[in-house]
Amino acid sequence: MAVEAGEVYENPRCGEKVVVRTPSSQTGGERTVMDVYATPGGAVSGEHIHPVSAERFTLVRGRVAFLIGGRQVTLEEPGQSILVQPGIKHRWWNCTGDESYHICEVIGNAARWEELVLRQMFGLAQDGRTSPEGMPHLLQLAVTTQEYGDVVRFTTTPLAVQRLVFGVLAPIGRLLGRKGRYPQYLSRRPDSVVELPPLPPEVAKHHY
Repeated sequence: MAVEAGEVYENPRCGEKVVVRTPSSQTGGERTVMDVYATPGGAVSGEHIHPVSAERFTLVRGRVAFLIGGRQVTLEEPGQSILVQPGIKHRWWNCTGDESYHICEVIGNAARWEELVLRQMFGLAQDGRTSPEGMPHLLQLAVTTQEYGDVVRFTTTPLAVQRLVFGVLAPIGRLLGRKGRYPQYLSRRPDSVVELPPLPPEVAKHHY
């Protein structure tokens, strides 16, 4: 089931709420734009790369820090924007004591990104099947990584080691009932549906 504009998806582990602004179903599967809200200390679940997707982040409110290729960058003013190219390690977090709000645009392989992040990863987190930081447990991570290796690779372990270890663990995970693609998450309804607020001109110019 494709995601739609205005749908809200929440990750209670990461303190992250995503509101879909432009779904991939409107762009031939290649681009999605999302409003991302994070509670104080909220963060994406682990440093990672996207093999084929670029991501543009633009600040709307608050402050959001990024670690990109080992270099820290902080977006502090509305309209400040940064583009992360495919294959570059990155992560982000809310570095203030208030809720932050930024736009995330995924460019390339966006339908698969939506399916993994909004459906599978958020679904696992909502069901308490991840670490407090939102990372799937080891057997689940092995199966998920093999299923969605074209979308994301987490970098806490070198990729060569991941391929070796996950190649052993993924079959065990499947035997124990872990799935890379859970049908119940693909059909789960969003947490809510809301009306999208207009973006300030200094933000909108980066995404339209």
